[in-house]
Amino acid sequence: MGVKENCKLIKKEELVSGIYKYSVEAPEIAKSAKPGQFLEIKVTKEGVEPFLRRPISIFNLDGDVVEFIFQVKGRGTELLAKREVGEKIDIMGPLGFGTFKIDDYKNVSIIGGGIGIYPLYELAKELNGKAQNINVYLGFRNRSLVTCEKDFEEVSNKLVIATDDGSYKQKGFAINYLKEDAKSQKPDIIFACGPLPMLKSVREYAIEENIPCQISLEERMGCGIGACLGCAVKVISGKEDRFGHVCKEGPVFNATDVEI
Repeated sequence: MGVKENCKLIKKEELVSGIYKYSVEAPEIAKSAKPGQFLEIKVTKEGVEPFLRRPISIFNLDGDVVEFIFQVKGRGTELLAKREVGEKIDIMGPLGFGTFKIDDYKNVSIIGGGIGIYPLYELAKELNGKAQNINVYLGFRNRSLVTCEKDFEEVSNKLVIATDDGSYKQKGFAINYLKEDAKSQKPDIIFACGPLPMLKSVREYAIEENIPCQISLEERMGCGIGACLGCAVKVISGKEDRFGHVCKEGPVFNATDVEI
């Protein structure tokens, strides 16, 4: 379990309409955080409503500073977006026992979609300089939602941006471009995070092609520590399948170990 820390908001940036990047001073969280872990954030400064914290992935670690990015989608994130620089934010973290496992990989493919791209940046940073080749594939619905392009350019050998409607860069789904590149250079590992339909496609492809694959699942995690049991996922374990919990055993799983 992580620590509970009152973190000073030192930088607030609206990347595109409704998507914010927050930088907070969080030395206790930063010193033990690993790629793939997440935070549970109290969205209000005072009061208890909404009662539950909001789970948000770690985007970047820089010394004592932790950065996270979120999209305003409901009341909780709407309230979080109103917090101002200089305020203290109540954060629990880092959470998640299942993190991205970085091994001695030569050719790496990283694929993300929508807000699922954000936990992949710290991973790409960690791999940069270790893996010989890092190909990153990011998918968005349209041009207005494209974020962090320059960040990923700096930590990859190749970056492919795809939009569903073709309004920016490549048209279609990011996985199609990963598959095309894999014909000439098969990746040693695929790391993925994003919407469930994308993760299903990535998982099926990786298993079919016998490529090791680690996927980060996005589920509603009310508590973040396995107490509320709201983020169950079917885990393939030996002869009998069982249900595990994304917040406690994940959010990162080997693709062959979960059924999605």
